[in-house]
Amino acid sequence: MVTVGVDLAAEAARTAVARLDWHDGRARLVDVRTGADDEVIVEAVTEAGKAGIDCPLGWPDRFVDFVTAHRAGHVEVPDGLTGRAWRRDLAWRVTDQVVHARTGLTPLSVSADRIAHTTMRCAALLAELARRGQPVDRRGGGAVVEVYPAAALKLWGLPHRGYKRTANLAALGELVDRLKDAAPWLDLGDHEPLCRTSDDATDAVISAFAARASALGLATVPDGDHERAAATEGWIALPATPLHTLVP
Repeated sequence: MVTVGVDLAAEAARTAVARLDWHDGRARLVDVRTGADDEVIVEAVTEAGKAGIDCPLGWPDRFVDFVTAHRAGHVEVPDGLTGRAWRRDLAWRVTDQVVHARTGLTPLSVSADRIAHTTMRCAALLAELARRGQPVDRRGGGAVVEVYPAAALKLWGLPHRGYKRTANLAALGELVDRLKDAAPWLDLGDHEPLCRTSDDATDAVISAFAARASALGLATVPDGDHERAAATEGWIALPATPLHTLVP
């Protein structure tokens, strides 16, 4: 099985794509690219058994309803709610709130943060994948699944903060060391130097790990209470088992 991880950004310059080949109890990093444009992403996803995208796959349903109501001039604040209380469901999706409850981490708000620019790009990518015959299910059942590297790292007991940007290269190197210790079956090959100097590349690798967990049925899926929202808002698949379970 080949899984792909996409650390998506609004522009190609900060976007990375990683391909992991899972075979004979090993995971080999076949390729990792930074500066990935849309065509590189679509081709990688099309050739993969499963792809994990680090980006919201949709907006909160209540935010979409709010914008529609605002356009028509009919915004109403729910009775008994003021301030942040009524804006919470506009800013965070159901899956974001589930992730926070489980991990203590708060995903960026797709309706109130700059991650929205990335999600606009993602929406176009999902549409292109669908046009090319790839099944797209925002709940994670199709060709792609939404992932969150920081949460995956935390659940696997690995460093999940403080390794991003050039000023934190030492911390990034420590994360790579810890990952190799926790997953002795991982072969980064000639791509290890890039993973040690680019947090985008490393996040893409972690996204490919999370895609593997989803493909094996070892990640969270929306239950009956959350499935309807997940179908439009997206669903972050969190690893549900230890890291070593990703290989036979």
